[in-house]
Amino acid sequence: MTTPEPTGAKVALVIGAGDATGGAIARRFAAGGYTACVTRRDAAKLEALVESIRAAGGTAHGYGSDARREEEVVALVERIEREVGPIEVLVFNIGANVPSSILEETARKYHKIWEMACFSGFLNAREVARRMVARGRGTILFTGATASLRGSAHFAAFAGAKAALRALAQSMARELGPKNIHVAHVVVDGAIDTEFIRTNFPERYASKADDGILGPEHIAENYWHLHAQPRDAWTFELDLRPWNERW
Repeated sequence: MTTPEPTGAKVALVIGAGDATGGAIARRFAAGGYTACVTRRDAAKLEALVESIRAAGGTAHGYGSDARREEEVVALVERIEREVGPIEVLVFNIGANVPSSILEETARKYHKIWEMACFSGFLNAREVARRMVARGRGTILFTGATASLRGSAHFAAFAGAKAALRALAQSMARELGPKNIHVAHVVVDGAIDTEFIRTNFPERYASKADDGILGPEHIAENYWHLHAQPRDAWTFELDLRPWNERW
């Protein structure tokens, strides 16, 4: 992808901008006047998203970056701040929802899931927070899951990582709130309207006709709302689920 010219525009950085939730969040912030900077390990997979934002009149840039590697995270944040503009919003949206029996889980896979769902959240949030604190403003939003609150059978690694990410968000909110940095955690509890759900859970996907699964655009609207909140009424944790979800 081409290197953008410096613009000084306000940036919304979405780490883990996939085809569903992350992409919808990027589109919502671009529609709100932000330059959407989106990342995945494979930059080529971002081309359709970037082009769709530009076609709608927004501004977007895609970056290939491994969110688990400190040197890549540092370089990414420095590049965006230098070439595009100040990062006003960070959205950490990496999932790593990989099931396995605890009896069969390997140390390597457990560690990789923790790296993706928790450690990379720390790396990206730390780097961006350093810039935000210096400017005295900013929003950091973490995507959580049902596993952030309770561990289901066969999801020990995912639950451990997501619970740790939630604790990271709490700690950051308490430290950075007085510095005018809004940190929030979003528990997304339920099936999302994705190709994965449509293909692998057709009966669950059929409930879409009755608003039974989460729409990515509706999730994104809540992220925008969190960012737009006045600081005398900041939300730390928001849980989103369809009406028919058991909780």
